[in-house]
Amino acid sequence: MVYVFLAHGFEEIEALAPIDILRRAGVELVTVGVEDEYITAAHKVTFAADITVDKVVLDENVDMIVLPGGMPGTINLENNDYVQAAIDYCVKNDKYIASICAAPSILGHKGLLKGKKAICFPGFEKDLEGAVISEKSVEVDGKFITAKGAGVAVDFALTLVSELVSAAKAENIRKGIQCQN
Repeated sequence: MVYVFLAHGFEEIEALAPIDILRRAGVELVTVGVEDEYITAAHKVTFAADITVDKVVLDENVDMIVLPGGMPGTINLENNDYVQAAIDYCVKNDKYIASICAAPSILGHKGLLKGKKAICFPGFEKDLEGAVISEKSVEVDGKFITAKGAGVAVDFALTLVSELVSAAKAENIRKGIQCQN
């Protein structure tokens, strides 16, 4: 099970690319409205989440959480106690945490990236406290997957498939959607 957290002001493509591509891979995925069932993204597109954040079940079925970036979406994610509890659960239980754009700053502020390779939207590096800043667009270090921003959202999503399912499945999806290497 993958939970994709949607907070008002999230960057649309950073959430939708992982949702689409993970579902193509057959991964069970639930979108989670952080403030409400209907969430308005950064560019004024409103989405209906599958569930609200208070319905999230943190148990052995959770494989990954995804934190899209965008502003003020990232701030809204970071300020939510349920999102913080989900992050803590994943760390404690060795589950994946995937974050893109400004959202890796949430992990940095918690001290979770110390000594780990990570990347974020340019200008947020100072918030990745103790991280080794990667030169890659998408970085995997253990159970932490970070990415630069909207322009690499498909690569980010394919990396999630690679980690959760297989590299072969990710490559088949890449070819199927006509995405260049």
